[in-house]
Amino acid sequence: MKKRVGVLALQGAFREHRQVLEQLGCEVVEVRKTSDLDGIQGLIIPGGESTTIGKLLRIDEMGEKIKELGAKDMPIFGTCAGMILLSKTIVNSEQYCLNLMDTVVERNAFGRQVASFETDLSVPALGHKPLRAVFIRAPYLREVAPNVGILAEYDGKIVFVRQGNLLASAFHPELTPDHRVHQYFLNMIDEH
Repeated sequence: MKKRVGVLALQGAFREHRQVLEQLGCEVVEVRKTSDLDGIQGLIIPGGESTTIGKLLRIDEMGEKIKELGAKDMPIFGTCAGMILLSKTIVNSEQYCLNLMDTVVERNAFGRQVASFETDLSVPALGHKPLRAVFIRAPYLREVAPNVGILAEYDGKIVFVRQGNLLASAFHPELTPDHRVHQYFLNMIDEH
């Protein structure tokens, strides 16, 4: 039976996540209103502009519904802006966040758009082969609570974590042909 996975489609790189999930055999729901969250088994919050997505999450109380689903152990994966929105604390910002992960995040931590880069990351949870990671105006996690597992670091900065049913990456796994991160998320759905 196909997994039914939602991709938050308010703003940002949702189409690329949809394509990867479809290649992995999922039924994909583009989540644009609160009722679109009904019946999904997992949710991806894509990269984009975190302040804009945060404002849009307040409409129709969608953010509250996502918090509720996350608290009920539905797997949620945030990439880049999604990592920012999942965190409990955003450095030097009062912007809206979902307040789900026990993390402190710094926005645009690697610099502006022109400082975007690609690199190979060691991610033991995904096997021995390095993971190609695309960082675009990326955040990183300054602090994580003991209950947050660190899956990868870059240059001493935490860029990929898991906390129970929550997964977050500072990079964009949807922009490479390597689908191991998405498959890891789908395995989390199987676990829950």
